[in-house]
Amino acid sequence: METPSVVLLLHNAVIVTMDSGSRVFRNGAIVVSDTAISAIGHSPDILRDYSHQATDVVDLRGRILLPGFVNTHVHTSQQLGRGIADDVDLMTWLHERIWPYESNMTEEDSYLSTLLCGIELIRSGVTCFAEAGGQHVSGMARAVELLGIRACLAQSTMDYGEGLPAKWSAHSTEYCIESQKELYRKHHNTADGRIRVWFGLRQIMNASDKLLAETRDIAAELQTGIHMHVAEIPYENQLVMRTREVDHGTVTYLEKIGLLRSNLLAAHSVHVNDKEIGLLSQADVKVSHCPAAAMRMLGFAPIREMLDAGVCVSLGTDGAPSNNRMSIVDEMYLASLINKGREAYITGTTNPTVVPAETVLRMVTVNGAKSVLWDEQIGSLEVGKKADMIVVNPFLWSMVPLHDCISSLVYCMRSENIDSVMCNGRWVMKDQKILSINEAEVILQATKASSDLLMRAGIKLPNRMNYL
Repeated sequence: METPSVVLLLHNAVIVTMDSGSRVFRNGAIVVSDTAISAIGHSPDILRDYSHQATDVVDLRGRILLPGFVNTHVHTSQQLGRGIADDVDLMTWLHERIWPYESNMTEEDSYLSTLLCGIELIRSGVTCFAEAGGQHVSGMARAVELLGIRACLAQSTMDYGEGLPAKWSAHSTEYCIESQKELYRKHHNTADGRIRVWFGLRQIMNASDKLLAETRDIAAELQTGIHMHVAEIPYENQLVMRTREVDHGTVTYLEKIGLLRSNLLAAHSVHVNDKEIGLLSQADVKVSHCPAAAMRMLGFAPIREMLDAGVCVSLGTDGAPSNNRMSIVDEMYLASLINKGREAYITGTTNPTVVPAETVLRMVTVNGAKSVLWDEQIGSLEVGKKADMIVVNPFLWSMVPLHDCISSLVYCMRSENIDSVMCNGRWVMKDQKILSINEAEVILQATKASSDLLMRAGIKLPNRMNYL
C-alpha cells in the first residue's frame, strides 16, 4: 500500500488524545497528512518512522496538544449586538432588543458579525461551532469559509406566536421550510466539507405544530440535525401545558410528537424534570449547556442529573447579547463551578467531585463532536480523524505551576494560553496570529456596521450613569 505523503510532524508535546482509552502522551508526536491524522505516538518512535518523510517538523517544546474545542450553541449573527441587552429579563431581551436587531440585519451585517465572532471563537480554541439560528445564513457561510473552521449553520425560523417583528410575521410555514431546504442545497458540505446546514427551530413558543412536524421530517430525510432552544424558562413550559395539553412542558410535548431524536440538539434545557431527563436520554437527544447565559437569565440546568442519566451534554457560549464573552474556555471554568455550587444548594452538602475536570473536557471535545453529529471525524486525536487540534502554552503565569494537566486545562487555562489552532489540517491561528483575515480591518468594519444597525433598528439603550 502506498504511504501517504506526510505534510506535518509535531513532536515533543503533551498530547491529550481524548480517545476511548483517555490516553495522554507525556512526550508525544502526531503526523498530519493532508487533512487528517496519519500517526500518533511517542516522540522517539514517530520521529524515527516519519521524520524522513515530513515536509515540516515542529518542536512544540512541551506544549499541550489536544482536540479542537466544539462550541455547540452560539449565535454568530448576534456579535454586533454585544452589550445591547444587559440586565433585562428574557422576554424584554427578545421582543425589545434582539428581534428588532436581527430583523434589521443585512447579509453583509451577518457576514461581518460572524467574522467578528469567529475571531473570538478561534482565540478560545474553537475549531467547530453549531450556529444556534440567525438571519442570512449565506453571510455566515461566506465568513466560515474564510475563517477556516467548521460549522453547523442554521436559520432561525418562526411562523407563530406573539411579539414577532412585522418583517417576520409574514413568514409562513412553507417559507420557513423551503428557505432552509434552499440553504441546504446551496451550502451543505461546502468549504472543503467544513460547512454543514442544519434546520433551526427558534423555540416552541414561536413554532406551529406544522412547522415542528415538517422540520422533524425534512431533517430526517436529509439526514441532518435540528437546533432548538428547549425549556428555557418556566413561562415556556406553562404556555406549552396550556396550549398543547401536556402535563409538563416542552420536552414532554416534543416526545409526544416524535421530535425527540438523536439529531436534535436542545439548547439550555434548564427547566426539565426527572421524567423528561429520562426522555432525553432514551431518545439520545444532545443538550448544549450554556453556563453563563443560564446564570444570567434562565436558571441552573440539572446537568449532574443529565450526565448521570447518560445524556450527551456539551458546552456552548450562546450569543454575545446573552453572555458578552464568546470564550468556551470561560464556559469550561463556569460549568464545573456552578454545578458544584448548585449541588451544594439543592442537597445541603458540598460535593466538589460533581462535574469534574475530565467531564468538562469531554463536554467540549468528545461530547461536542457527538452533539454536532461529527464524532466520526472530530472530537479526539486518533488516526484517521480530521486534524482539528489546538496548541496550549502552559508556561504562562495563568497555568504555572502545572501539576495536573487535565485539571489545569479546565481550572487554570485562559484564552491567552491558546497558542495555535488547526482545522482540517491547516493552521487557522499560528503563534496567536489569525492567518486568514485582517483582525483590525474586521473590527473597524464591524464597529461601524453595529452602530448603523442599532440606528436602523431604533434600539436606544438606557443611560445607566450620569455621563458628562
